[in-house]
Amino acid sequence: MPRRRTSSSSSSTAPSAAPRNRTPQPVRVRRRSFGDFVKAFLAFVVLLVLVVGVPLALATQIGWPLPDGAPSLDWLQREITVQTFLHILTVVVWFAWAQFTACVLVEVKAALSGVGVPGRVPGAGPSQLLARQLVAALLLVGATAASLTPGLSQLGQSMEGNQKPSVAAAQQTPGIFAQHQEQAAGTASALAEQAGQAAARADGGSAAHGDTKYYRIQPPEGRHHDSLWEIADRHLGDGRRYKEIFELNKDRVQPDGSKLSEASLIRPGWIMEMPGDARGGELVEMPDEAPNVSEQVQQQISDYARTGDHAQGGGGSGAHGGGGDNAQVSLPEQRPAPAAPATPAPSTGQDHAATPAAADHSFGLPEALLAAPLLAAGLLGALGRRRRQALWQSALGSVGGRRGMEPPTPTGDAQDVQDALLVGADPEGVRLLDRALRGLAAALAAESRPLPVVYAAWMGGNGDLHLQLAQPAGKPPTPWQLGQDQTFWLLARADAERYEDVDTAAPYPGLVSLGTMDDSRLLLNLESVPGIVSLGGSEADRTAVFASVAAELATNGWSDRMTITLVGFGDDLTPLAPNRIRHLDGFEDLFETMSAETRQRRGALGAAGHDSVLTGRTGPAQHTRWAPHLVLLAAQPSDEDALRLAELAADAGRLGIGYLVGTEGTDLPGAAWEMQITGEGKLLAPLLGLELEAQTLPAAQQRAVVELFTDADPEHGPGGSDGPGGASGTANTPPFLVDISEQGRPAVYARLVGSYEIIGLDAPDGERSALLHEALALLLLHREGVHPRVLSSALWPRGVTADVRDALLERLRAWLGTDPDGTPRLTTDATGRLTLAKSVVSDLDVLRSLYYEATQGRGVGSRQVRGRLLTDALVLVRGPLLADRPEGRYRWLTHEIIDAQLPLLVADTGLALSEFHLEKNRAEKAIEALNAALRTAPADERLWHELLRATHTTGDTDRLHALAADLVGRSGARGVPPRTEALLDELLPTWREGVAAAG
Repeated sequence: MPRRRTSSSSSSTAPSAAPRNRTPQPVRVRRRSFGDFVKAFLAFVVLLVLVVGVPLALATQIGWPLPDGAPSLDWLQREITVQTFLHILTVVVWFAWAQFTACVLVEVKAALSGVGVPGRVPGAGPSQLLARQLVAALLLVGATAASLTPGLSQLGQSMEGNQKPSVAAAQQTPGIFAQHQEQAAGTASALAEQAGQAAARADGGSAAHGDTKYYRIQPPEGRHHDSLWEIADRHLGDGRRYKEIFELNKDRVQPDGSKLSEASLIRPGWIMEMPGDARGGELVEMPDEAPNVSEQVQQQISDYARTGDHAQGGGGSGAHGGGGDNAQVSLPEQRPAPAAPATPAPSTGQDHAATPAAADHSFGLPEALLAAPLLAAGLLGALGRRRRQALWQSALGSVGGRRGMEPPTPTGDAQDVQDALLVGADPEGVRLLDRALRGLAAALAAESRPLPVVYAAWMGGNGDLHLQLAQPAGKPPTPWQLGQDQTFWLLARADAERYEDVDTAAPYPGLVSLGTMDDSRLLLNLESVPGIVSLGGSEADRTAVFASVAAELATNGWSDRMTITLVGFGDDLTPLAPNRIRHLDGFEDLFETMSAETRQRRGALGAAGHDSVLTGRTGPAQHTRWAPHLVLLAAQPSDEDALRLAELAADAGRLGIGYLVGTEGTDLPGAAWEMQITGEGKLLAPLLGLELEAQTLPAAQQRAVVELFTDADPEHGPGGSDGPGGASGTANTPPFLVDISEQGRPAVYARLVGSYEIIGLDAPDGERSALLHEALALLLLHREGVHPRVLSSALWPRGVTADVRDALLERLRAWLGTDPDGTPRLTTDATGRLTLAKSVVSDLDVLRSLYYEATQGRGVGSRQVRGRLLTDALVLVRGPLLADRPEGRYRWLTHEIIDAQLPLLVADTGLALSEFHLEKNRAEKAIEALNAALRTAPADERLWHELLRATHTTGDTDRLHALAADLVGRSGARGVPPRTEALLDELLPTWREGVAAAG
């Protein structure tokens, strides 16, 4: 092992940087005395009496106290005698013996396994404490009793002091996080200094032990547990030098067979090699000559010293990229792709970037979003929900005088970003990731197993999901399987697709995409990091990474609840998710907020009896207390603030709080993982072995994304200030108005509302008919134009080559043909988007135009025109949109809001026509119009209200009772909505009696 070695006799040796402790000092370990053997013998006798003697005495002297059969009435009426009390007392003693025996078995198992602290036996506080002390006294004379478990050495201490678990060190794990507590070198000079020290140690590696110093981790005393920070503070004069102790000892085999892999996870009985300038009475130099150290400890130290060559040669240099197996990232082993799958797999998002179609040119779309499938899917889904929310809120306005159902058409950068989201999004990947993680949590809960700590998830190019664990956690539940080693759990994509939705909390909501490496996408679990994650680089590059992280966390589909606190951000990201994102002005506000939350979470965990939020998420409180909280601090804190933040984040991983802090390249106190973003878009973490193609959201795209969400917000978007019933304007005007006169008959007419039919074109080639019909439907629903990459992504979700895409476009142009004046019906505008000529029309375009003309055009001044236009509009409604579409196609409709727009438009038309007829007291005509609209919009409460009012005007009470009963039946378990119930009370006070009689 490379060791520090100094000469204690030669004056020519260069002076060390710090004074040396030249007096050998022993480790404070007592030799086994005669008293220890006496205690062990007495403990054995007591255990023998309590575990074996008590049941034998009870069985021979008293016998089994319970009756042989079921008690009868005569048995209950017998006289209570002394023998009855003896039997009751005997039952109590039997139960006490069983509980104590269980405690002994638990303590012995924990002591012999040497992993963690013993589990609790319910209701056995004093009994388990006695069992622990007896077992510890018995095992104290064993060869390694001091290191069996943290609780064995703590004789006479309270149970409470032993409840903090001491997690076993992880096995040697190739890959990213085997050295997750290592600290990155702040500057090149620091790296050079470490390299020089390693070389000096290597020079002395073949020498004897010399005066290398060692320290033995002490057992806990009450609530106090030994830590590397305190050891460094006592013996090196500075707690921040704990990293040097960690570097000297990481991944070396300890006397109990485990290894040090995290600076925060050390165990009593472990031996730590110390830097040469360490001093203090608990250290030992020259163990062979230290008279006060037991032979056992001498042998342990000697054996430990011989492991140093591996630790410093392989692991130490490898930590700096020198090539040690333990320090380099080992990507999950990719399984060979299945040959010729029967059914094409859904898009993975990454396929788009790998296809030749994507490689030819981007048509001006931002590549950052094209290469971020999970982020794009989250943003696209959240944007769709926001637009639907705006539609539903708009529906509460008055008929014919509202903001309209059409979201504003984005332009410029916002339009490019929207197209990039449509092309890059991988909603299927998000769905599979969410189901896989929740399914894993449910399976572990069913087996009464805790959730393992997951540092990262890798999504392979073949669709497999790999979870990288902090430490081995046994065999994963089916269909998961072990990966390349004990710290990788693998789920094949085919198995993930068989998962069903389960009602369980999201286990790892803090996972967020950082980038890709060799076709595998890395998601880092920020909330599990034992400390701070620092990110260096230029301010613009850091901000791009921070924005990507914040946007994905705010909109992802694999977490239930999330709080994201942003500090030091120039642009406000709150519009993306007002319920998840909050901005704070500065560090003082952050410290005040997070200090209070940290205290609250610690108290809540303690009160619930949980070790961490992972155990809490699988318990009864899973949806209330353990939501993750991620803090993104874009601006570098001052030195004083950094120290306060490090103290605040020391216990963050256990509490479900993650910290990502921007730096300018200097060392950040308390940083567990250190990363850097380069100007070329590389995300580097040398000590973790990471070199990723970083996932970013540059400033221009960030502003465009926010603009999309702001425009979709009903409170802040265009026309939002008008409110319900506000002025009409461009927001109420359809994007494409059709000439509805006889002279405006289109050349090509497509029926989309109901079954798909095309009039005016010959049927295309049978093999390509489905693709051509789907392409035309997409173009008809987007009269503003469709980007070619959006079209190809919609038709071929897994990607397509440029020649195939271009060939389809040529066939589509040929199929649509030209107008009589020779103008092609499919053209390309100045931005490169595909647009249809005005002579190509759909029934949805006509429906929108008829309703617009009836309520805001010619029908406003003419009652007769309004009635005719509304009647013609309602006649066009033949069913849902594209009712007969083939299964597996038209998946792009999930990104659209037409499924919400069409029912609202039909309902508005029915309401307007009902009002038209009721003005002339034509109740039956009004009821007919409302029933026609309800066939397409059966969930619209406004239609039911108007139908109740129209039926009430007929004076037919029985008919009104029947309608009320039908409405109650449709409401199901939810019950009648409050406003509908109030209306029924007004129109038909006896409706409840009629419904009960009908039931």
